Amino acid sequence: MSKQRDFIDDDLAAWIRRQHVFFVATAPEANDGHLNCSPKGGDCFRILGPTEVAYQDYTGSGAETVAHLRENGRIVLMFCAFEGKPEIARLHGHGEAVFPGDAAFDEIAGHFPPNPGTRAYIRVSVTRISTSCGFAVPLLDFRENRETLDKWAASKGDDGLRGYRAEKNARSIDGLPAFGSK
Repeated sequence: MSKQRDFIDDDLAAWIRRQHVFFVATAPEANDGHLNCSPKGGDCFRILGPTEVAYQDYTGSGAETVAHLRENGRIVLMFCAFEGKPEIARLHGHGEAVFPGDAAFDEIAGHFPPNPGTRAYIRVSVTRISTSCGFAVPLLDFRENRETLDKWAASKGDDGLRGYRAEKNARSIDGLPAFGSK
């Protein structure tokens, strides 16, 4: 049975920190637009306060989350236990992309390890917190984080990443503005 919470308490925060992967979902306003759900892993998530979280947004092949947040701000983050007690937590809220050069960028960056592929931080004001059972979630054993994206970003260098983002991340698959235009 789903349980509503008013804020991220210490127990929930500790549980969230133990999860190796989480999922981010957003949607455009258009009824025919493509919904997006992206897996995230590694050391890229932080709890900034009882109703505020953030994660590092790495350079990748798409830019749906940022485009959707720029359009309407709606976002949900889902954590599910693949090890131990079955549990799921969903953090619904209003998200915003914080880009290099934005006033809050350096402050948020201070919470995270440096990463050559970081293109933005996604900050979420959490408006609804719920937990539920994860009885149907399979048990999986964590082996290790992948280094592929970090190595790819490091090999591109700053100029190569800027060029890649300009070519591949300027717009969402539905044509919404994402990176490179404010």
